[in-house]
Amino acid sequence: MTASRPGGRRLVLLRHAKAEPGGNVPDQLRPLAMTGRRQCVDVGVRLATGGLVPEHVLVSSAVRTRQTWDLVRQSLGDVPEPEVVVTDELYDAGPRDVMALLHGIDERVATVLVVGHEPTMSVAAALLADPTPPVGDLGQLHAGLPTAGYAVLELSDWAGVARSALRLLEVVRPPR
Repeated sequence: MTASRPGGRRLVLLRHAKAEPGGNVPDQLRPLAMTGRRQCVDVGVRLATGGLVPEHVLVSSAVRTRQTWDLVRQSLGDVPEPEVVVTDELYDAGPRDVMALLHGIDERVATVLVVGHEPTMSVAAALLADPTPPVGDLGQLHAGLPTAGYAVLELSDWAGVARSALRLLEVVRPPR
């Protein structure tokens, strides 16, 4: 675990990559599509080059979110293994559930990645982001995150995760 960076801690809220259509498979068992697998490589590279390698990862228990994390992890390069928590709580989570999970993060953790579902990821990011100018990409969050899209927020400490208390740094959409 590394100390937090001078600018504070980083929270990355990632929507899982593109999944196969539902069909006859229960929603929680839907795997990633080939497009989604390619998206994961891009996400991992972007996180690594952006200095957003997570030390703690919260992952929904759905197959597509677990696969997203596994493939993103492979694309991060040679970095220390983060603490990973796969939880059913994120599968049906609302934004406030995400906030509650973040309050339990060790204060020594600089970067947390949450791999979850829409609309929870974009709504949680919009709820947490300080809406006062400059609002940056806040409007994009109201439109929702596409598959493999993520929001990066900054905060001073994990206990301070609260509505309108984080600074939205960017919203990243996958390449077309």
